[in-house]
Amino acid sequence: MNWNFMFFVNSILLGFGLAMDAFSVSMTNGLNEPKMKVLRMSMIAGVYALFQFIMPMIGWICIHTIVVYFQSFDKFIPWIALILLVYIGGKMLIEGIKNKDEDKENDRKLPFATLIIQGIATSIDALSVGFTIADYKLLAAILASLIIAIVTYGICMIGLVIGKKIGTKLSNKASILGGLILIGIGIEIFVKNIFF
Repeated sequence: MNWNFMFFVNSILLGFGLAMDAFSVSMTNGLNEPKMKVLRMSMIAGVYALFQFIMPMIGWICIHTIVVYFQSFDKFIPWIALILLVYIGGKMLIEGIKNKDEDKENDRKLPFATLIIQGIATSIDALSVGFTIADYKLLAAILASLIIAIVTYGICMIGLVIGKKIGTKLSNKASILGGLILIGIGIEIFVKNIFF
């Protein structure tokens, strides 16, 4: 495997493709917490980037060790993403409907456990990237995963900024919109992986 120009272009493009779900969820988090500080935004984007780094590496390791087991697990990936995102989105939607007359701006901080679940749900399809980079040596696979993580970080920061700007305007309706977006992302991941 040569570390040529196309290696970097392919890794960046993989990063963009894989980061789209995390971008949408980042926008939702920005919607839900419009007064989020830069340090918190950086931590959220960092969690998504970390999972986008870890998942392709797990896929790569599986290809090089337990490929038979990974292939049988691959069919459950869309189901896991659907369940996690519909659960989180449904919870946000219900909270938004229950509290639609209140401005919960100070109460809407994203719990760390929810952030981890979002990180897993939005990056679980990146496990399949292990198949794409299976012919890479270990160092090349790490570098490709690192590029994917850096791209994801940048895209998620943009999503958080956009979400914050919109969230300030939407006030207490942001939780309802955010819940609907997460449910939609879960359904989109499921449909894309099951039917296409």
